[in-house]
Amino acid sequence: MANGRSEAVKFERWLRNKNVTITSLIQAEQTRLRPIVNGRHVLAIQDTTELNYQKHAGQVRGLGTVGNGKDLGFFIHPMLVMDADTSACLGSAAIHIENRLEGAADNYKKLPIEEKESYRWILTAEKSKKVLSEANCVTFIGDRENDIYEFIDRIPDEKTHIITRVWHDRRLDNKDKIFSHLEKQEEAGRLTIKVPKEKRNNRQERKAILSIKFSELTIKRPKSCTDRNAAKTIRITVVEAKEIECPADQKMIHWILLTTHKISNFADAEQIILWYRKRWNVEQIFRTMKKQGLDVESSQVESAEGLMKLAVIALCAAIQILQLVLARDGTTKQKTADVFSMEEQVVLAMLLTNLEGKTAKQKNPYPKENLAWATWIIARLGGWQGYTKSEGPPGPITIGGGLTRFEGIYTGWRLSKDVCAQ
Repeated sequence: MANGRSEAVKFERWLRNKNVTITSLIQAEQTRLRPIVNGRHVLAIQDTTELNYQKHAGQVRGLGTVGNGKDLGFFIHPMLVMDADTSACLGSAAIHIENRLEGAADNYKKLPIEEKESYRWILTAEKSKKVLSEANCVTFIGDRENDIYEFIDRIPDEKTHIITRVWHDRRLDNKDKIFSHLEKQEEAGRLTIKVPKEKRNNRQERKAILSIKFSELTIKRPKSCTDRNAAKTIRITVVEAKEIECPADQKMIHWILLTTHKISNFADAEQIILWYRKRWNVEQIFRTMKKQGLDVESSQVESAEGLMKLAVIALCAAIQILQLVLARDGTTKQKTADVFSMEEQVVLAMLLTNLEGKTAKQKNPYPKENLAWATWIIARLGGWQGYTKSEGPPGPITIGGGLTRFEGIYTGWRLSKDVCAQ
C-alpha cells in the first residue's frame, strides 16, 4: 500500500498506535453489520485458518506457533454472515485471534472446554448471537472441528439453529451409533450438484449425484464432555449426502450433518445440504487474504499485535471483495448502501461516465441501488473489459485490484474536496 519508505513507516506507526486496537477494528465491522441483518434469516459460517510468518522469524516479536508446532504465526477464526435466501455476503459478526504461546498441557483432554482452543467455536458463536440479535433466524454452520458436544448443547435456542458436520461417531440413547444408524435408513432421494475445480486438492470440476438420507435421533453426552451441567441427551436430526459413482481419481463427497432444523421431507434435507455448501465462502475469504489476493503473510510488520491488526483489516477487505464477487450478476439483490457510503457512491457514479462505452454491451446494466452496479464499476477499474462471454465474470483478483484503485481515487477526491472547502 505504501508509496515509498516514509509512507510505510507511517502505516507501521498507525498499527502500533495504542488507540488502534484489535477490539475496536472488530467492533467497527460489527457496528456496520448489526442493522443490515435486521429481519433476515442469516447463515453464520465459522472456520479457522493460520497465518504463517516463519519467513520473517528473525524480525517479528511476540508470535506463537501455528499448526505444525514450529513455524511462527497465529490463527484467525471469523464468523462470516450470509443471507440464507439470497446468498448475499453481509459481513463478519465476530473475529477471534489465537496466538499459541505455549504447548498443550499434559492433562489437556480433561480440561474444561473454556480452557481449550476448541472453545473458540463456542465463544465466537456466543459473541455473534449478540451482534445478530435483530435477525429473524440464525443458522450457525461449521465443519468437523465444530462437532463439539458443548456447542450443540449451548448454542441452539428458539431462533438459533446449527448445521455441523459430524466428526465423532456419537453414541445414541438406544446403544447404537450415528454411522450404523444411518446405514439402516432408506434413501430419501438424490441431489445433483456441481463440484468446482480446486487445484489445491487436485479436484476436477464434475457433476456429482448425492444419495440423501435423514433421520431424527438422540445423542448421548460423551464421557469426554467435562461440562457436567450439559444435557445428558440431545434430540437432533442427522442428514447424510453420499456421492454415487465417484471417479476413481477423485475424493468422494460424503457429508454427515447434525442440525436442529426440523426435517419432514426430502426438500427440507436438500435445503440443509445447500446451506452447508455455503461454507465454501469462508474458505474463499481465506484464499483472498493469502496468496491469491492480499498476500497478508508477506507483510513485514515487526510486531505480533501489528500483524494481528493487519489480519483483521485484511479479513474485512476480503469480505468486501467476496460481497462484490457474489453480487456481480445482481441475483443477491444486495443494496449498494450495504457496502459503500453515500460519498463513495457519488464517486462511483462520476467514474461510471468514463467507464461506460457507446454500445449496449459496454453499459452498466444494473440499477444504482443494486450492489451489482458498483461491482461492474469496480471490476472495470480492475481491468475487466465488460465482456462476460469472452472474458468470463470478474473474480476476486480483478475485484481486489479495482477496489485498491478506487480507494486511491476516492482518497484523492476527498482531499480535493477538503482543499476546496478551505
